[in-house]
Amino acid sequence: MKIKTIIILMLSLLIYNHNLKSQTNKNFFKVDKVMLRIPDSMTYSSQNIANYINIKFHSQNDKARAIYCWITESIQYDFDNMYAIDMYNSDISSDETLKSRKGICTNYANLYSDIANKVGVKTYVITGYTRKKKHVNQNPHAWCVSMIDTSWYMIDPTWGSGYIQNSNYIKKINNNFFKIQPNSFIKSHIPFDPLWQFLNYPITKQEFHHGTSKSKNENLYFNFIDTLKIYESQSNFNRLLSSSIRIESNGICCYLDYDNLSDIKFNIKVHYKKVDKELFNSAANQYKKGIFMLNEYIGYANKYYVPYKSDSEIRQMLEDIRITFNVALQQLEKNKYLTSSLENEIHQLKKSINQALVELKKQKNSLDKYLEIAKKYRETLSNSNEK
Repeated sequence: MKIKTIIILMLSLLIYNHNLKSQTNKNFFKVDKVMLRIPDSMTYSSQNIANYINIKFHSQNDKARAIYCWITESIQYDFDNMYAIDMYNSDISSDETLKSRKGICTNYANLYSDIANKVGVKTYVITGYTRKKKHVNQNPHAWCVSMIDTSWYMIDPTWGSGYIQNSNYIKKINNNFFKIQPNSFIKSHIPFDPLWQFLNYPITKQEFHHGTSKSKNENLYFNFIDTLKIYESQSNFNRLLSSSIRIESNGICCYLDYDNLSDIKFNIKVHYKKVDKELFNSAANQYKKGIFMLNEYIGYANKYYVPYKSDSEIRQMLEDIRITFNVALQQLEKNKYLTSSLENEIHQLKKSINQALVELKKQKNSLDKYLEIAKKYRETLSNSNEK
């Protein structure tokens, strides 16, 4: 009896899964049929495609499917440029991809993400690398993650559009790469940044290389939802910083990991150098402002402090100049990644500021002597001004 019951349950489950798959394929067919009727004139602009989708479909699920259907059907893989992947400097816009009707993984992913976000399906482009069975691909790859309704799903429009066989690209639509659960997707795709695994227990790069799709460290809980919220509120630069920390903690297992981390650190340095130059320029402007104020003060002193100002007002003039020069020095101290040329410029500017401060001190000493000697005379000037 027990064996018969188990067999019946297994058959029921198989029938249920088959019916569910058939129902899903039927829903795909309905959406695909409508999407593929889009006028050709509307398919050379991501905004026009988004407008069409928003008119024809209402649910996020149907919108996401419509995008996947059209891209995988209409965009050809650019086999000739398959190794020209630059994850950080992709200058090809979505509309350029639509115009050429071809692209590599970054173009597929960027196009999907562009249209998805325009129809209200929050989507990010993810970079990493892949594995097929035991073989880890030696090229980086890009795909998407979308929040459809209230859940995150992985979508790979590149793999969904076809495959490479015997150095030839075979165009064949594959629905197995649309709306995949993160815990299944990690079997074949690993992002450089573990945040984008969307798993509370992300696997390491080493585990991925060894064919493991489930973390062995069950004590290392990762709250990717809260981390994503922080990510969304960060500046691009702070995203780079936090990403580099997560990537290093997840492990460097191959040259792809190393190259990716090197690119991120290079971009961090570029940012710091840009900030350093901006700080230097700001300090230089503060120095020029201070010199202008100092020259104005010296001109005023040479006229025997006429027109009349109170002692405190004159002293405040010198204090404002001192503050201006000190602000310039403080900005120069914030520099982190100095090139030799910038370091030399900073050295020269500091020297000029310190010389100006020496002159300022002389002016302050001279003012102290003058105010002491001309005290009665200035009191007379003050009284005459009051009258």
